[in-house]
Amino acid sequence: MRSLPVRLDAVLVQALIAAALSFAHLHDLASAAGQDGWKAWAYPVSVDLLLVAAWRRLRSGGSKAGGWCWFLVALTASLGANVATAGLLDLDAVPAWLRILVAGWPAVAFLGGTLLAHGPHEEPQPHEEPEPVAAPAPELPTAATEPVPPSTTLVPPALVAHARKVADEHRARTGTPIDTSTLRARLGVPLPLAEAIAAQLT
Repeated sequence: MRSLPVRLDAVLVQALIAAALSFAHLHDLASAAGQDGWKAWAYPVSVDLLLVAAWRRLRSGGSKAGGWCWFLVALTASLGANVATAGLLDLDAVPAWLRILVAGWPAVAFLGGTLLAHGPHEEPQPHEEPEPVAAPAPELPTAATEPVPPSTTLVPPALVAHARKVADEHRARTGTPIDTSTLRARLGVPLPLAEAIAAQLT
């Protein structure tokens, strides 16, 4: 576990060395092609920025064709400068076609950077979900529908006997038969059970 930061640092140092060498090769080629002063230093920055912008387009899921096109253009410019400064080209006598390429690079890099920055991006397609189908509304009974008779509630005989005593006491005290609400309150039972008991008392 302790060796991981060392390996990460080694990779970073490797990348910095490679970037510095490529930067220097681009600078030397631009300088040999007649771009002196600050312009020679601007060329490697332009090439590297176009390379990074194209790589970001490829990683961001945008237009793959445009990203690959400008990535290969920038990579060719970087590799070409590295190969040209490896002794295969006399930097004291740069050919005219190479001077033309170096002089025209800013326009190419500007076009590529503009297209990468403001080109169309592919938007991820939303996941289409099937629309829920509404269930048909239940049919309501019409006026002509015959009413369903209430189900018969079984009442224990002992509860009916107790209810009859309560009803007799109520009649003796008030002179009137006990109603369902009073019977329900006196017995402490649900309304359907009280109605079933009252039906058996009649």
